[in-house]
Amino acid sequence: MKFKIFVDGQHGTTGLKIHDMLKDREELKLLTIDEKDKKDIDKRKELLNSADLVFLCLPDVASKESVSLITNENVKVIDASTAFRTNPSWVYGIPELTSKQRDKIKNSKRVCVPGCHASGLIVAMKPLFKNKILGKGFKLICHSITGYSGGGTSMINDYENGNFDTIGGQRPYALSLNHKHLPEMKYVLKTDKAPIFIPSVGNFKQGMLVISYIEKSKMKKQLSRKELLNIYKRYYNNELFIRTIEDNDNYLENGLLNPMSCNNTNSLEISVYDNKTDLVVISRLDNLGKGASGAAVQCMNIMLGLEEKKGLEIKI
Repeated sequence: MKFKIFVDGQHGTTGLKIHDMLKDREELKLLTIDEKDKKDIDKRKELLNSADLVFLCLPDVASKESVSLITNENVKVIDASTAFRTNPSWVYGIPELTSKQRDKIKNSKRVCVPGCHASGLIVAMKPLFKNKILGKGFKLICHSITGYSGGGTSMINDYENGNFDTIGGQRPYALSLNHKHLPEMKYVLKTDKAPIFIPSVGNFKQGMLVISYIEKSKMKKQLSRKELLNIYKRYYNNELFIRTIEDNDNYLENGLLNPMSCNNTNSLEISVYDNKTDLVVISRLDNLGKGASGAAVQCMNIMLGLEEKKGLEIKI
């Protein structure tokens, strides 16, 4: 028996990537809709209710509409929008989040995959909050740089067909300090305060770095870099997709940190840098992999009882 999969929003960046990752898998049957019919509610409703699992790769309002069209209680849903990420009825799609998260995903029919920036921050910071190295009242400061593919078709076109003098290199955005990933960062980390967070777009297609800054004096436990790395190693012990880097010299490329080194994989790498007073933790991942489509496929594998790593690349 093949599992029937429908990608609602299969013509967007995330949907296209998921569709491409699944199209050759023998145990899956992909249900498709013509682009001209993607706004036909009756056709979408039929597909949504005939699938074993649905990916929603849509804006928030459209995702909520699609969920409302599902009347078949057996349909499993993975949503890639921000619509349900702070909804307690939905399971947050980072299997490595806690020791219980994988089972929650396996037993759920409603899973929301994180935003790419949120993935990098949460994977890097969750061990520090769980181990009470940082308190609930600690205010995180974070910056990220991501490839332009995260901006969708319009931004991809701007970068690939535009004028570099106009577009420039790294461009910060969400300068109102109200980025859409902030609520899930605060909610999933269970902090009292949302982070100060500024993302930026780089002049490269995919890949990203999420960089968190911590004053050592504000940590509840004073730990050396080596002790901190051991915290990460224990927390993510035996996780296939999360790797803690101990030797920073070999982690860098000619003294520089390349945001594209995890591209086309579902891997996320954590590295730690410090001096006497300050600490920096950096997550490196593919914004289209562990930051989006890869995370969604990983959750699908778990929800359908398939091998978790199936169809996903791991950085060696």
